[in-house]
Amino acid sequence: MIFIRRISVFFAVVLMVGLMTAGHSAFAQSLTGVLGGTKPAPAAAPAAPTDPLNRTSPRSSILGLLEACHAGNFVKASRYLDLRKMPREERAQQGPELAEQLGQVLDRDSSFEVGALSNAPDGNRDDNLPADLEVLDTLQLNDQTIVLRMQHVTLNDGVKAWLVASDSLADIPELAALMEESPVEKHLPAPLVTFRLLGTSLWVWISLVLLAIVLSFLSKLFTRLVLLLLRPVQRRYATAIHVHRMNEFTKPLRLLLSVIAFRACMEVVPPSALVRLYITRLLALLFIWAAASLAMRFVDVISDRIASRFDARQRAISYSILSLAGRFVKICLFALAVLLVLENWGYNTNAVLAGLGVGGVAIALASQKSIENLFGGISVILDKPVLVGDFCNFGGQVGTVEDIGLRSTKIRTLDRTVVTIPNSTFSTMTLENFSKRDRVWFHPTLHLRRGTDAGQIEQAMDVITKILKDHPLLDASGVPLRFTQIMPESFDLDIFAYVLTADYNVFLQTQTELLLKILSELSKLGISFAVPVQESIVNSSVNSDVHKIFPALGAANGKDGRE
Repeated sequence: MIFIRRISVFFAVVLMVGLMTAGHSAFAQSLTGVLGGTKPAPAAAPAAPTDPLNRTSPRSSILGLLEACHAGNFVKASRYLDLRKMPREERAQQGPELAEQLGQVLDRDSSFEVGALSNAPDGNRDDNLPADLEVLDTLQLNDQTIVLRMQHVTLNDGVKAWLVASDSLADIPELAALMEESPVEKHLPAPLVTFRLLGTSLWVWISLVLLAIVLSFLSKLFTRLVLLLLRPVQRRYATAIHVHRMNEFTKPLRLLLSVIAFRACMEVVPPSALVRLYITRLLALLFIWAAASLAMRFVDVISDRIASRFDARQRAISYSILSLAGRFVKICLFALAVLLVLENWGYNTNAVLAGLGVGGVAIALASQKSIENLFGGISVILDKPVLVGDFCNFGGQVGTVEDIGLRSTKIRTLDRTVVTIPNSTFSTMTLENFSKRDRVWFHPTLHLRRGTDAGQIEQAMDVITKILKDHPLLDASGVPLRFTQIMPESFDLDIFAYVLTADYNVFLQTQTELLLKILSELSKLGISFAVPVQESIVNSSVNSDVHKIFPALGAANGKDGRE
């Protein structure tokens, strides 16, 4: 159908329009420059100075501070604090001390998340704070709530940076003094507490590893218990869901439960802020992957449910289409999961989507014919003009449909060859489906000899009509026998009836029985059928030449080769 071609072209054009829209401004500027003649181009704005410490956003600034603290470079860490209100002679000593104390405060506060800070250069605009302020952390001090803030400032060299606000520096020493060792650390051997990796004590690392092992074991037991409890419900109310499909939910469900439990336990066994950031990113990756895997399992269940409702002859093609649709949905879920992970990790997903849009244009243009065949296959499925196993007439040929795929349809002809037709072409053909017949037309024409008189014709019609009406598989209602024509060489009788069967083999057997009975009865009446008269025309000159060339032929026939 032309409609299918238009759909495939439409998809390609939409993607091309997107690309053209993206490049519209650049094209307009270049065109203005050409038409503007000698008009000078506007001067380029001077580039803003870059910050070597990457203090461009609240998240990147605090991340740099924690990395410097864990590396023991507190002088570098002090450059993430706004020390401009502090006397110059005190900055060299108090700055590193404040940076070290702030690192300890953030490490010991289990509710602090570096990933929760804004990664935008302008900060979070939805926190009801001035545009240049951002909340760093909120803590409790002597039944009072202390809020540490960050401020967007412009330094002497013109660099714009996010620094820990100068008003919050006065609270850091008191907060650090109150955050002593936890009750657990007081009862542990000193090496387990003093040995640190990325600011995290050895006992915390050991606890996290043991916690992961225990949760993995417990989640396995829990999911098995849940499946056992759901098994009777599945057998009674959800028989369409296969047992192996339910078992496929085990792994993502285990992972999801383990991630949630592990994140909750991190409040009791808190690692340092930097390690907490890395673990939180890993947990976000595992959580999103587990959720996407669960969604993919539901896609399989829905696909099985839809496939079970198809006719047996439709399942061959429905499996192909459902498989393609299921894979497409799974790819979309996977792509969405990747984007969520990248966004959680602080990457710019808009640039990724823009790259995918440009790549989609090239893919659409390269696969236009494939898309056309795909929509052709979908139209064949939805319209269902033929099914696998149907005997049909297509494009002047007849054959049996063996397979309807996503790209093409295969038909076995009467010569036992296989014809492969692209779906875009097959969907536009005029198809005659013989398998859809509810009965078969029985319509022979009997040519009686011209020597048959009127009385014999009447007897013949009575006999033939009785044969037709007496047969149990024949619908001889109406006028089953008609005297239609008086031809120069015959009298024509037309039979118009239906054999009540859709099986063509049964029709052939019934047709043979009827024709034999008609021949037998007409033979008893002395009625015969007209024989076509053939006239032979002999060219004498050609015959003479043949005898001259082959004289032996004439001798063999007892002639001398002359006429």
